[in-house]
Amino acid sequence: MAKSIFQRIIDRELPAKIAYEDDLCLAIHDINPQAPVHMLIFPRKPLARIADAGKDDQALLGHLLLTAARVAQAVGLDESGFRLVINSGRDAGESVPHLHVHLLGQRRLGWPPG
Repeated sequence: MAKSIFQRIIDRELPAKIAYEDDLCLAIHDINPQAPVHMLIFPRKPLARIADAGKDDQALLGHLLLTAARVAQAVGLDESGFRLVINSGRDAGESVPHLHVHLLGQRRLGWPPG
């Protein structure tokens, strides 16, 4: 199986504007932003999508969400608000088969999404 674009960023084969990094995940600025702030938080572990996660991934999934909140606070979104999105599968808009959380903010986001 070919490496995902996120795995290539993790391996430093592709450049990215990294906003946060630790031993479990990275947060980068999206190259095609859908809001003034649009970051992607993804695990170092290659996990295709949330639907493929298992019980062993519970701590990692929690870490991704807490990291997203920490990154949102670091860029000043904690007061105005932000949205977290996880797409799983083609019909949901998944375009990269590597689990990632979209962090969107600094504009009013409509409901329902999509």
